[in-house]
Amino acid sequence: MTDGTTRREFLGSIAAFSLFPLEQEKPDLILHNGHMVTMNAADPVAEAVAISRGRFFAVGKNADVMNLAAPGVRKMDLGGKTVLPGFIDAHSHPAMAGVMHLRMVDCDLRSISTIQAALRERATKTPVGEWVLGFKYDDTKTDDGRSLSIADLDSAVPDHPVHIIHRGGHTVYANSLAFRRAGIDEKTPDPTGGKIDHDPATGKLSGRVAESAKAFFDKVIPQNFTRDDHREGVKLISKMLAKTGITSATEAQGTPTDLRAYQDARDSGDLLFRAYCFINYRFIDAMIDAGVRTGLGDEWVRVGAMKMVCDGSISERTARLSAPYEGRPNDYGILVMTEEELYTYGRKAHLAGWQIGTHANGDVGIDTTLRVYERLQRENPRHDPRFRLEHCTVVNDDLIARIKALGAIPTPFSTYVYYHGEKMRYYGAERLNHMFALRSFLDAGIRPTQASDYPPGEFIPMMALQSEVTRTDTKGNIWGPKQKITVEEAIRVGTINGAYASYEENLKGSIETGKLADLVVLGRDPFKENPSTLVTIPVERTMAGGHWSFEA
Repeated sequence: MTDGTTRREFLGSIAAFSLFPLEQEKPDLILHNGHMVTMNAADPVAEAVAISRGRFFAVGKNADVMNLAAPGVRKMDLGGKTVLPGFIDAHSHPAMAGVMHLRMVDCDLRSISTIQAALRERATKTPVGEWVLGFKYDDTKTDDGRSLSIADLDSAVPDHPVHIIHRGGHTVYANSLAFRRAGIDEKTPDPTGGKIDHDPATGKLSGRVAESAKAFFDKVIPQNFTRDDHREGVKLISKMLAKTGITSATEAQGTPTDLRAYQDARDSGDLLFRAYCFINYRFIDAMIDAGVRTGLGDEWVRVGAMKMVCDGSISERTARLSAPYEGRPNDYGILVMTEEELYTYGRKAHLAGWQIGTHANGDVGIDTTLRVYERLQRENPRHDPRFRLEHCTVVNDDLIARIKALGAIPTPFSTYVYYHGEKMRYYGAERLNHMFALRSFLDAGIRPTQASDYPPGEFIPMMALQSEVTRTDTKGNIWGPKQKITVEEAIRVGTINGAYASYEENLKGSIETGKLADLVVLGRDPFKENPSTLVTIPVERTMAGGHWSFEA
């Protein structure tokens, strides 16, 4: 800087970055000597950032940014480490998962006997007659080669009603006492959009119910979580997400209780990620009456889309398909809501200015949902509604063209190929080349997101990258190789595309001057890593809003 050049003129001359209002010139923190992959097409790589008031104040070369280091500004040398924008999980269930981790038995175990032991232990701490609740059970991950049965649960816990949610969230397993409490017996008919399983040999209850049949239990299980429980759940899950590099997440099946939990956690300093909180369609009337709609909120907690559910689950094999599941010639899956129901709720939200996100996994479910969206836009056109297709798993060329024409946003499962590889055989090799179809979406100019759906899927972003780039499971099986994408594309899907899905692409998702200072520091460079070991790259630090939310 020459004697005739003022500090203000110097700042204005740096092409690598624009600036905040001049009264905010002094940064709080400078991170330098890093390899920063910005996801900003104009300046894709940087060496340093200056951060002020929770936002990126400057992004550029070491020498330029370090010139902003006035006395008292903290500086951190990153030692050449790779820095990415904070990851955005565009579809998960953090608030619900946090409470589950607080109060339920984690049944992510590898044998029925160990699950039984965990349930027995919880029962010893539970007053007789009260519910023993579990979650994250997965029938394909136990060594027994069969599903939990009603007899297994009766044997383990005879004196308490037992209710276990499958990891996928679309089926539950229960013991005899729980079925009696729910008013279900062998003669109870399947409800619309649901199924009560029976043993094919005896006709007796198997212990499993699917989709809308879960409501029998929902009506009788006490919902006795306190407001503080919900806040504590968000606090717990915040720490879990931060450790993996996640700085934003969409609460994909939210309720007003969840929205309040996020606000409470923000106010108590316990919220470590930015929450975009969907609201379940059952609450839409009250929300509209209160003047609430998509976008209301702040940088930490924002109201998201109205959520509906069209069909079933991929991991539990209840998604509605046009061709049957492999080895199950009469099983096409389940439609949970009718097209007219989807339209009725969708029209209400659409007219009130809400974004809409609909769970649609199978090609029939996606087709049905797109017909509803197309009708809404035809009858009442809205600028940039950003309709969302939650999961959008099994697609074809026609569906992709319609998604593109609508400008809709798919949120496919990011870690499923890697983590849930044992389930892929139910779909067949040809269909798998049209599932989790990131290559097809990107080639069509569609903006898909990274999405874990946790608890159903793992939320680890580096696992998502490996799954998307290699399409390989933990045992080395490749599922749907035509949908492989590059590391750079996978990072973009997990950052700026996630921001776009919540109308926040000008606020976050890339390392750019003026955007929120959300980033992750990695232990190794994913661009130099063997793709088969991406999942092992450690997260060393996570930053949200200029503060470290995790430090290894």
